[in-house]
Parts: sequence; C-alpha cells; structure tokens
Amino acid sequence: MTTTQIPSYNELIKKSIQDHWSMDSMSDYGLFTFQYKDVARIIEKMHILFEHAGVKPGDKIALCSRNLSRWGAAFFSIITYGAVAVPILHEFHPSQVHDIVNHSESKILFVGDKVWPNLDANEMPGLQGIISLVDYSLLHSRSEELTSARENLNKLFGEKFPDRFLPECLNYHKDQPNELAVINYTSGTTSNSKGVMIPYRALWSNLDFAQKELGHEIKPGDKVLSMLPMAHMYGMAFEFIFEFMHGVHVNFLTKVASPTILMKALADVKPVIIVAVPLIIEKIVRKAILPRIQDPKVRLMLNIPILGDRIRKRICDKMTQVFGGNFYSVIIGGAALNKEIEQLLHNIGFRYTVGYGATECAPIITYVDWKEQVVGSCGKNVIHQELKIDSPDPANIPGEILTRGLNVMLGYYKNEEATKATLDAEGWYHTGDLGVLDANGNLFIKGRSKNMLLGPNGQNIYPEEIEDKLSNMTLVSECLVVQRDNKLVGLVYPDQEQIKNLNLSEADIESIMEQNRKEVNPTLPSYAQLISIKVMDKEFEKTPKKSIKRFLYQN
Repeated sequence: MTTTQIPSYNELIKKSIQDHWSMDSMSDYGLFTFQYKDVARIIEKMHILFEHAGVKPGDKIALCSRNLSRWGAAFFSIITYGAVAVPILHEFHPSQVHDIVNHSESKILFVGDKVWPNLDANEMPGLQGIISLVDYSLLHSRSEELTSARENLNKLFGEKFPDRFLPECLNYHKDQPNELAVINYTSGTTSNSKGVMIPYRALWSNLDFAQKELGHEIKPGDKVLSMLPMAHMYGMAFEFIFEFMHGVHVNFLTKVASPTILMKALADVKPVIIVAVPLIIEKIVRKAILPRIQDPKVRLMLNIPILGDRIRKRICDKMTQVFGGNFYSVIIGGAALNKEIEQLLHNIGFRYTVGYGATECAPIITYVDWKEQVVGSCGKNVIHQELKIDSPDPANIPGEILTRGLNVMLGYYKNEEATKATLDAEGWYHTGDLGVLDANGNLFIKGRSKNMLLGPNGQNIYPEEIEDKLSNMTLVSECLVVQRDNKLVGLVYPDQEQIKNLNLSEADIESIMEQNRKEVNPTLPSYAQLISIKVMDKEFEKTPKKSIKRFLYQN
C-alpha cells in the first residue's frame, strides 16, 4: 500500500467517537467512567487551552503519569489538534523526565499526581504550562493567556458551541501519512533513551493490523483491562488505541498490578483480549498451575489416554478462569517467554500467541493468531511489513532481524547518528535482535546481538538461551548470565517465598545453586557452561516493560 492510500488517522478517531457517542469509552477501574461523548468534550476543551497557550500544529506536548482515563483523553486531544504527543514513562527518574521534556521541546506537560511532587518546573523552562491529570487544573503557567483560558474554560467552550455540543461539531486536524504524530522515548535497557519519531502512517498501520487480526472477534461494547504502561508503544497500540477505535470499553488498572488486585480486576472486567508481558504469565503459571502438575500422581495420569486429555482440559479451564474466562486470546510480547512455560500452555490447549515488535515499529513486526502459533516462534511478518534475516542461511544460522514498511519510524529525534546506524539507505530497520526464519516464515528469536557473547574459540553464545534453562531450576526467581574473565557466571535472585517457607540458610541456598549449576551444565555446549552461580540479594533493576537492565550487571 502506498502512503497516498492511507486514510486520515484523525478522521478515524472522529468517526469512532461519532459512532460510539453514548457508549462507555474509558474507566479508571473501580472509580469512574467516561463515555465517548465525554472524551469528545475534553478534546474540545484542551484544544481551547492549546490555542490560548500559543501551541501550533507540530509543537510537542508531553504526558507523564500512570495509566488513567484522563491520560487517554489528553493523548487524543494532542493528536487531533495536530500537535506531537510525547508520552513519558512515569517510572523514569525526575531528572530523566526533565531531560525528555527539554529535549523534545515540549510546550505543555500533562502530569499525574504521583509524578508531579518530584518534578521542578524551573528545570523545564520551555514549558508554557503544566496541567494536572487528576482534574485538568493548571499546576504551573508561564502564560497569562493560558491562565485566563483555564479560568474561563467553560465560558469559552459555551461560546465555541452556543447551541448543543453534538457529534457533527467535531473538526480535527487533517494529518498526512508521513507527518510526525508521537515521539516515544525508549526505556534504555542498553543505553540512554532515544526519542523514536512515530509518523501517522505507523499508528494507522498498527491499527489496520489489529483490526484485521482481532476486529472480527471483538465487538463494540466489549471490555479490556489495560495493565501495560500506555507510555510504551505496546500498551498504547493494543490496550488502548485499537480498542478506542473499535468501540471497546478500556478499563485502566490504576494501581500496581499485584496478583490479588490483578485477579480481582480480571474477574470483574472479563476482558475480551489480554495483552501481557511474559513476567505476568510466568508468575501465574508458576503459582497456580505448576504445583498441580508436579504431583507424581497427576504426572502419571497425564500420560494415560483420555484421562490425560481430561486433566489437561481441567488445567486449561482453570487457567482460563484466572484470566476472566471471556477472552479470545492472550497476546504475549515485550520479552521472551520461557520455553518450558510456553510448552505447558501449548500442551493444555491454552489460547495464547507470542508476538514481536519494537518501539521503532510502533510496535508490531511479527504475529499470528493463536490457532497458528508455533511453539518457540513469535509469528510471521505482519501486514504492511517486510522481514528478512541478515544471514547466509536464514533458516539455520542466526542473523540480525531486519524489517521495513509502513510501521517503521522516521528516525530518532535530533539524533542523526543513531538514525543512520539503525535505518539503512533502503529503508530497512536493523532491530539489533538475532533470529532465524523457518520454511513457513515463522520467526524464532535467538537473542540480542548486543547481548551475544563470544566463547573461547569464537563461538557465539546467546545468554538468553542459558537463562531460559536456568530460570526453571530450583529456587530461581530471576536470573542473568554474564561473562567475567571470559568465563560465564549465572547471577540469580532466589525465590524469597520458598526460602521463607523452607527456612533456608545462606549456606543452603548456595548449595542448591551449586546443584542447579551441575544440573544445567550437561544440557549446554561445553563452551557455554557456567563456572559459578552468584546469589543476588535483591531483585534485578528492570525497565517499565519488565526487562532486566542487563547493562547494569555486565561488570
């Protein structure tokens, strides 16, 4: 498809609001609900404020908060005005937030109540105003016009719409496919954050993919539970934008997703699809499923024809109920899913699929429906995207994964050097990930090229593959494999709950880890075996999408 055939994205936003005017749109779970017409009203009021603050189409407006309905409404108000949205992960350190606001040259900042007390307006001198995402009140202003407009907002809205505010009143910025829509700053697992420039065509292409893959299974009025940070492209695209454009009611889980809170919310909302990172799935499987099937009697019965099938169905039904019992599919992405956990999900017939993407592709690169999921794979290249492996033998020798198409970014904001290193002259985005493609086009990821280690005779070692095995060993909660003096060392944060229950001493833990090392080494090539396992006394530092910040532990 050429860019000339791509519809206006803002027209699609307008159409969804008009089509679903009196339907529920967004809720802060357990607190309150906005209908589509409420979102439309907020959009118009924000447009009045932007205008009085001197914001022009193309200017940047930042958002920094946990997931909230008012975040969602503010995001659409920015896009439909023609300004550029700059979502900032609320877990970032205040100094990082200041830096991103300044680097992006944002004119306005929408901020959450948990973030605002730690920020300093003086550190962000380019801002015209700071607006609260609790009630859209003005927290800080450098513009008399903005202050006056906020004080008289209802009056100005009444003057703009002297009769009734109706669906036909909506009039939004006419966007172009290659126009900049969002600057999304990466979480920086391997280096400092970079501002990924996402054009409207990439937002539309991801939306078109979701509607073609899931639109037939999901209908207006259905519900989803939003758990992933909306400031990350994965959560934004598939837990928020697609649903809003499809008439689905988005319920934002505004609290930290502890197992108790999450289970209750899933049971209440009964989401029609679930978008998750592997960490959530693995924790639920390890707590709710693995203890049941590790019983020797159950393992024996699983091998008996008919009876084994019944037991597997019962396990699958329980797992399905844990997730609300009403979903078409659980979509897993953001990091690698543990192979043993995935094989278990496959064996019991659980409806899951694993996708693959990158912020630079807004985010989707590969995906298949759960019915076509191949164990260990993360799908095939999606609509509007090409895929290839930079390898002499892409089916057998891992090479860098390259992709190009409508999803791919414009580049990194104010960083030509990083852009040139990632986007080549033919438009291929170099992901930095290594993979192979089978004969049917299924992608199997082998690891990050930056993470790849060299063995004593130049062998390629993929630490993720060793970590995958190690994570299934006794007492291992989280792990990382690093190279020290050309030897491989496993770093392990042990399962604190098990330690407490079994009343284990430090010496016990060390002994168990040594036993783990002896058990895992025979399953690995000689050049990839662990010389030792070091026990960590606290959890690994992670990005908001729950990837371990590997670079912090290399030395």
